[in-house]
Amino acid sequence: MEAEAKCRDGWRWSSASDEVAASSQTVGVGAEESQEDQTVVDYFSRPHSTKRQEFFKFHPQQNATNPVIQRLFTRTDDMAWKWLTYSDQHNALFCFLCLAFSKPNDPSSFIGGMTDWRHVHQRIEEHERGMAHRQCAEAYVLNCSRASVDHLLEERQLKGHREQVKKRRQVLERVVEVVKVLGKRGLSYRQEHNEAAYTLDINSLDHGNFLELIILLGKYDVCLKEHLSSVIEKSKQIHASGTQGRGSLITLLSKTTVDAVIDAIKHLIQESISADIKKAGMYSVQLDTTQDVTGREQCSVILRFVTDAVHERLVAVVQCSTTTGQSFVTLLTEVLESLQLDIGLCIGNATDGASNMQGQYRGFSALMASKNPTHQHVWCYAHVLNLVLSDTTHSVIESGSLFGLLNDIAVFIRDSYTRVSVWETESQDKRHKRISTIGETRWWAKHHALRKVFGNFGRPDGGLFVEVVSTLSAIMKLKSLASNARNKARGYRDGLLRYETVLTAQLFLRVFEFTSPLSKYLQTGGMDILSAHRMVTTTHDSLTKIARDFPAVKDAADCFVHWANEKLEEQDDLDLEVEAALPQKRLKKKKVLPGEMAQDESLSDSEKAYEVNVHHQILDTAVEAMHNRFLTHGTLYSDLSLLHPKNFPLIQTSGGALHESALQEHSKCLVVYDSRATVTDLQIELRNLAQQWDRLVQSQLDNYATKAVEEESDGQEEMEIISKTCVSCKECPLCCYKILLRFNMLTHAYPLLGLAYKFLLTLSITQVACERSFSTLRYIKNRLRSCLSASKLEAFMLMAIEKDVLVSLETDTVIDRVAEKSESMKK
Repeated sequence: MEAEAKCRDGWRWSSASDEVAASSQTVGVGAEESQEDQTVVDYFSRPHSTKRQEFFKFHPQQNATNPVIQRLFTRTDDMAWKWLTYSDQHNALFCFLCLAFSKPNDPSSFIGGMTDWRHVHQRIEEHERGMAHRQCAEAYVLNCSRASVDHLLEERQLKGHREQVKKRRQVLERVVEVVKVLGKRGLSYRQEHNEAAYTLDINSLDHGNFLELIILLGKYDVCLKEHLSSVIEKSKQIHASGTQGRGSLITLLSKTTVDAVIDAIKHLIQESISADIKKAGMYSVQLDTTQDVTGREQCSVILRFVTDAVHERLVAVVQCSTTTGQSFVTLLTEVLESLQLDIGLCIGNATDGASNMQGQYRGFSALMASKNPTHQHVWCYAHVLNLVLSDTTHSVIESGSLFGLLNDIAVFIRDSYTRVSVWETESQDKRHKRISTIGETRWWAKHHALRKVFGNFGRPDGGLFVEVVSTLSAIMKLKSLASNARNKARGYRDGLLRYETVLTAQLFLRVFEFTSPLSKYLQTGGMDILSAHRMVTTTHDSLTKIARDFPAVKDAADCFVHWANEKLEEQDDLDLEVEAALPQKRLKKKKVLPGEMAQDESLSDSEKAYEVNVHHQILDTAVEAMHNRFLTHGTLYSDLSLLHPKNFPLIQTSGGALHESALQEHSKCLVVYDSRATVTDLQIELRNLAQQWDRLVQSQLDNYATKAVEEESDGQEEMEIISKTCVSCKECPLCCYKILLRFNMLTHAYPLLGLAYKFLLTLSITQVACERSFSTLRYIKNRLRSCLSASKLEAFMLMAIEKDVLVSLETDTVIDRVAEKSESMKK
């Protein structure tokens, strides 16, 4: 009776609604019996309760003559709005469910007829999400079952189910947020033991990061506290009964639920990135592999694309069984298919110089080019620079001796706690700076280790040279150490005190002054090929200018010797000094037989011999290596360079004249995406933009975020990649693209030029993003988490690296994705 009263008085079976409908309609389904014989029936007014079946047979009406209105009946997911009905006579949209069951005072426009067509899609979605519409929909379901007693009981069960689902979703909201935090920080979430619900109230046990955070939140969150109390109590009862497992108890804290949440977040991140790439229309690939802690080969797939900014996104981490070029093509194809991305939209790739990547016939780049003739391969600029520095540091024996000495000293001191204690005693710095070792895979390691000991070029202040010498001398005097360790210390100390060591150190400090800024820039995110090539050219020109400037290096070495000897004199217990000149070498005279042709005589002056055989050879190797290794993509680069704003004045002064072959190679790459991108049309738009650039550049642009290398602190062992805000310079291709985007010139004014700038900015020139992902990989899959599955590894990598995408995910969206596989979570 109570249920029937509620139905009669409320929104489901409102008699008041029927009376108002009957009295307010002159002609309608719910009119009096005397009006039943009328021929005109208004099916778009509130029906009488006795006429509802006839009303429902008529609706919905979804046949509109206007094609624009006809499209409104279909949702974005191609499903139909089944409650939406249209009246041609009134030219209005109605909700026939709300017409039948809504309250008389319901102000919804879909009851009286929605005729405001502005933002109509949004209005339809808002109406469907409204509570009043949901109640009318439920009333319709009950009406179809004729509201028998059994179905009224079913209604109560439905209501109870809704309340239960609501509570579970509230708990799951907390679970999702905790998983997000753990994923963002790259932390583990499970403990091998003590995960059973009946142990959660034992504070002395370690339950793992996830459960510990849940317990902590439960102390301050009422919803979570009630859920935990209920779950713990029920779990204890099940455990006391001797039953294995948790039975039918739903805790929402089990590994099954957490795994479902992690999997949902992983797929949502990938779908979000995929949607952005589809909007961009083109992308490039960065691919590289590394071994994890278990020795398995892991491949990182990075996609670079341009929207309102340049993005480099990790989309997959795949375990490799083989590393051939064909296997990488297959791997990439499978990843792109899972993301529903067209491989034809891939404009290029950036890889290292390995044969499986750059092989002429079966390499990854060659196979990708066979799929797309305009596919551009770029040998990672950062790897190329590393090879240049490797060639330079291995060109003469003196350079190898210098860096070998520095690395051996760092390892020698670190390998013994006794020697570390001596170092901390002798070091004048309270923070006890560590001497850096030199790793072959660290592009900046040689400069970092050299600067730690010798300071900067011509400025020795801040170097640890004196501390290192005094430490080695103190180790020599420790009779408690083995004799071989003391002999090593003496050998290392004598090596540092040689003038040749100081001279070679100053030479490389000078070289690194030019190459380190380039190396740092090549490790930033969002750079373009023009800016990178300009940096390479500038560095090459700078090294060429100093290639014969040996006196400056000698002056810097003499300054260092003077400073070091003054510091050593201040040490009372040291009677040492650094050599002030190269030792003279006695030349061995060779016998010349009668008739033998004369040979070039060796240089007798040690300083001149060093200048010719060491200084000139090192710098000549650096200059030649940069010229040879970076000399690729010449024709395409010449086309792309025309798009740089710094070249616009040349186009203006020449009256817009361009060579007939200008932008020809670029046009071949763009015509795949737009058939209008001919050489002539591109040149016309470029001339026009160059003429208008002086006016456009006066506009204000917002600052944009990018990734850069953090300046090294004194105690820092590794360079860190940080996010920073850059001021718009208006002198680079990115600023040019942003100006065209801001003034909506990419659609009509410069559509082809906008496509050209997007191509330029999309083309990857390094694979440093892959290298950065490997640093995260080593942090996530460490020796304590060596059993992490491939799927979980990929999920945690995505959450840790793509933090901004992770944070942007709506919690309800994640829960809805989890609910697709769980009836207990569906609304």
